[in-house]
Amino acid sequence: MNETTFNAKRHSACHTQILHSTPDKIFPLLCPKREYEWIETWKCDIISSESGFAEPDCIFSTHFPGDIKETWFVDIYEKNEKIQFIRFSETRVMRYSISLHDNKDGTTSALWELRIISLNDKGNMYIDNFLDEVYKTRIAALEKMLNHFLATGKMLRMKE
Repeated sequence: MNETTFNAKRHSACHTQILHSTPDKIFPLLCPKREYEWIETWKCDIISSESGFAEPDCIFSTHFPGDIKETWFVDIYEKNEKIQFIRFSETRVMRYSISLHDNKDGTTSALWELRIISLNDKGNMYIDNFLDEVYKTRIAALEKMLNHFLATGKMLRMKE
C-alpha cells in the first residue's frame, strides 16, 4: 500500500474590535440570521437550528462570491461572552472565535480569533495567499457596520 503524506499548513490571525454597546446587545447579532440586519452582503442557508437563530450545534452554509461553499457549525455558545464557529469546506477548516469583554464604560472589546488548517494543496495555497492585513481590514469593516447598527438600528449601506 502506498501512502502519501500531506503536510497541512496552519495559520492564525486575530483582531480586536471596540464596539459601542454592551455584550448583551452585541451577542445576539453574532448570529447567521441576525447578520442580515447589519451586513449588507450577508447570505446564508440555515441547515439546522431549533430556534432559527444561533445556538449550540446550529449549522448553516455560505457561498460568497469568488469563494467556495462552506458549512459552519456553532461549536461554542456562551451567551453574551463567546461564540465559536467551525467553518469547513473541501479545502480548509477554519475556527472563528469571538470573545466579548465588557469594558464597563458602555463599550465592549470583541476579540476575533481565526485559525485555518488546510486539507489539501488548494488549502495550502489559500493559506500561502492569506494576508493578515486583509483579515484585519475585513474585521474593521464589520466593526464599523456593527457600531453603525448599534447606534442607529439601521444597516450601514455601502457607497456606490
